[in-house]
Amino acid sequence: MKAALDLFCGAGGAGMGLHRAGYRVVGVDIKPQPRYPFEFVQANALRPPFDFRSFSLIWASPPCQAHVSLRWMHNARKHEDLIPATRKLLREADVPWIMENVPGAPLKTRIRLCGTMFGLGSGNAELRRHRHFETSFDLPLLGLPECRHGHRPRVIGVYGGHGRDRRRRVNTQDYPVSARREAMGIDWMTGTELNQAIPPAFSEFLARLVP
Repeated sequence: MKAALDLFCGAGGAGMGLHRAGYRVVGVDIKPQPRYPFEFVQANALRPPFDFRSFSLIWASPPCQAHVSLRWMHNARKHEDLIPATRKLLREADVPWIMENVPGAPLKTRIRLCGTMFGLGSGNAELRRHRHFETSFDLPLLGLPECRHGHRPRVIGVYGGHGRDRRRRVNTQDYPVSARREAMGIDWMTGTELNQAIPPAFSEFLARLVP
């Protein structure tokens, strides 16, 4: 079985998608991740204790806090941008790789994915969670999914359980963890972990495109 290394793995949203795409998954994070559903090693993701050549794919999700819109709040903490260091590590690994982050992050973006592309949501609410991806390999220019905003009257947003769309005035509300789990396709995470995760559908889709 092919193996995938999941760097900055968090609670395993990306890892689950890699698993569904047929990979044996090993996660690495500097913080304990008691709910990570696969093999887990607590370590610095920029210095993982592995021979990269033993993996067929490396996935990396460096922290996004340096790039989210909330960084402009008056009381926001300053966060280090780990994308350049992560990119350097991945390029030196000589293994196919995918790096993920939020819109506004300095990725050399090849593709953007949204929950609505995969029909994700809960009840009458659609999941709008955009993420950008940089890859070491070319992606097909045709046949990629498109955002399908507006197919449901309510929105589960990017962070937490509250969706907002001021431009379209879509109805929003606060959603319980159970609805957010359903929308993300994740049934094992806490609400805080969901805030930082990506839907497994994203990583499964991209992992199946690895040459």
